[in-house]
Amino acid sequence: MNASSSTTLLRGKRILIAKPGLDGHDVGAKVIALALRDAGADVIYTGLRKSPGFIARAAVDEDVDAVGLSILSGSHNDLVAETMEALRDLNAMEIPLFVGGTIPAHDQEALRAKGVRGVFTSDMLLEDVVASIARSLS
Repeated sequence: MNASSSTTLLRGKRILIAKPGLDGHDVGAKVIALALRDAGADVIYTGLRKSPGFIARAAVDEDVDAVGLSILSGSHNDLVAETMEALRDLNAMEIPLFVGGTIPAHDQEALRAKGVRGVFTSDMLLEDVVASIARSLS
């Protein structure tokens, strides 16, 4: 991907990046937020320790094209399920959900089977994560 195409890859897309639960480590979430912004997305970052209900409400209020959850605490299965339930309660299940963080391989396919659009881990290249999100939202 060259520099000019990478800055327009997500132009016009609004993406919410959130840190659900009690996890207080947000460097990865901020790195992803900046990479998405550099690819042209309008990024809304909710900050640390937000509830799934707060995240879903912010996604609806901000009229986003996608939600990215950054989860390092190991509680990804519960937090994803709670976020999806909160989106369902707001009639917003059409908003794609992505998850990144410390997610064991054996949980990744189960999350996708539940409707998570993409699962990203720290061993992936940022440009591949951005390109995958762009393909999924096109």
